Amino acid sequence: MTSVTDASPARPTFRLTRAFQGLERLVVPALLIAGWEAFARSGMLPPALLPAPSAVLHALGDWVFGFDETTQTYSGHWLRDALASALRVFGGFALASLLGILAGVAIGWSRLFEKTLEPTLQMLRPIPPVSWIPLAIIWFGIADKPAIFLVFLGAFFPVLMNSIHGVKTVDHNLVRAGAMMGANGRQMLTDIVLPAALPSIFAGLRIAVGSAWMLTVTAEMVAVKSGLGYVLWDSYYFLRYDIVLAAMISIGLLGYLSDLGLKAIMARTLRWQQTTTVQGRAG
Repeated sequence: MTSVTDASPARPTFRLTRAFQGLERLVVPALLIAGWEAFARSGMLPPALLPAPSAVLHALGDWVFGFDETTQTYSGHWLRDALASALRVFGGFALASLLGILAGVAIGWSRLFEKTLEPTLQMLRPIPPVSWIPLAIIWFGIADKPAIFLVFLGAFFPVLMNSIHGVKTVDHNLVRAGAMMGANGRQMLTDIVLPAALPSIFAGLRIAVGSAWMLTVTAEMVAVKSGLGYVLWDSYYFLRYDIVLAAMISIGLLGYLSDLGLKAIMARTLRWQQTTTVQGRAG
């Protein structure tokens, strides 16, 4: 009974701590928005060139809900544009994740794959994905395929390099222990090497999903006639910088949510790592 009574006051304190941590995350965005609003209203730049946050939020609200058609043809169509971009992002990201992990694990584990595949991939890696735009349009036309191809290029190499790094830096003591217990090559790879490499692989996936959002916007500016990137570029031509900024905010928010989703998957997958870390700190 005494332990229950003593533990109960800690619950409100824990909730207050969590609430305070949540507010901490809002401090920097709030300061940036306040400074932006003050600068926009100071008159140093014309409102058409630097819309205030209130004007941008109004444009974003009409783009999402279509309440007064200030965004004209985009009014009420945000969900359609966001879904078009998201499908391209996750299509290219899924393909890059699958091939990047497979190639990275193969190169990190096998000297044969390292000697045959890695030199070619390392030659392709420094080429900017945007330089493939002319070829992507020639090969795939003006549609979703060139955008997915560019997203794939942007997301593939972070996954590849982190997968290689994860496999090559596995603790050799773990491999020796597996060999001593009679594990064959396949068991060694699937039961020891891959689980140990997962933290590095997930780090590559988180980098890749950010690159995927950047590349889909680039592709939509050039090779596609829908999506958030297309709205951003089309609004620029009509000097609607409030919509341009609303599109930038939308892309940033969706990219952030994508990263949060990956972090949640990583937390569930790497629960063993969190337990080990906590025990190590407690020791």
